[in-house]
Amino acid sequence: MAPSVKEALTRGRQILRRAGVPEAAVDAEVLLAHVLATDRLALYRDEQRTLSPREWTLFRDLLARRARREPVAYLTGRKEFMGLTFAVNRAVLIPRPETELLVERALTLLSGREAPVVVDVGTGCGAVAVSLAHYHPGAEIYATDISDAALTVARENAARHGLAHRVCFYCGDLLAPVAFLAGRVDLVVANLPYVPSGELACLPPDVRDYEPRAALDGGPNGLAPHRRLVPQAASTLRAGGILLAEVGPGQGRVLADLLVAAGWRRTRVILDYGGRERVVEAVRQ
Repeated sequence: MAPSVKEALTRGRQILRRAGVPEAAVDAEVLLAHVLATDRLALYRDEQRTLSPREWTLFRDLLARRARREPVAYLTGRKEFMGLTFAVNRAVLIPRPETELLVERALTLLSGREAPVVVDVGTGCGAVAVSLAHYHPGAEIYATDISDAALTVARENAARHGLAHRVCFYCGDLLAPVAFLAGRVDLVVANLPYVPSGELACLPPDVRDYEPRAALDGGPNGLAPHRRLVPQAASTLRAGGILLAEVGPGQGRVLADLLVAAGWRRTRVILDYGGRERVVEAVRQ
């Protein structure tokens, strides 16, 4: 017999806690709200409602998958970022809250510019590119990714937010697909893989076992993609154009020094709200 909403939540929390899932209570709420096509608050408002047999089966299936540490975002097929909802699947990295700092800084730099040209490198699900297009209606946005499957998701997200005509997507390595923009880009934003190869095995199972390795593996020191991006960005940006790149903790100063050695100016490392190195900013000579 199918349980009530209250009983289902209780069982869900128990199953996830026994499996050692962090945030078990929240995850159970999110998954049940997803099954019932409602919000988490409504679960407590309607806690005596009895689930249908189909709803109970779906919920138990999702709990079993979450107990195996499949990420909640993949189970629900969506993730919030910058106040917008993005479709996600296993072809793309799940957008992180810390990446919002990259977008916030980009919007600050673009403020007051009527029609800036922006390239988002390694767009994944399109969260950065679509957010920039949404919050800066005048921006001309281009986005690249090496994965066709990721770009399918990104295009879906642009269409979801009515921005398919504002963001142009290209498949290829780093800035190579947008070589035709050389010398006229105002801003390059990049959220590239930055986990050192040797640390991939130490990642939480939610990340290590489910998210695309190509979107995580940054090479021996985590900055291999960034080292290749720097000369390409110098060729793509106009004089005075800006590069913004997300990095992992401890990598900011390394990338900043690399940029200074390559002749970039006004290089700075921006800390996130937890005091960790998160974004490197530099201006092309």
